[in-house]
Amino acid sequence: MISTRPPGFEQLLDVLADADEPLTAREICDRLDERDVEGFETPYRVATVLGQIVERGGPILVVEGSPYRYRLTESANRD
Repeated sequence: MISTRPPGFEQLLDVLADADEPLTAREICDRLDERDVEGFETPYRVATVLGQIVERGGPILVVEGSPYRYRLTESANRD
């Protein structure tokens, strides 16, 4: 089975790896925009992709609250 990733997937993970604290979808979207990453035009799109990664057992932790915040799991250290 071939796993497809949206354009900018690695950059999305890079944004979370560079963050000192969990980020909202809006904050992630803004940081992706600053890096000229395409494919994540809205916070809704960011949240949708992050949710899909979580559903597939990916290295994202969702911090419950309003709004949700996202961070990489400890095991996903990308340094």
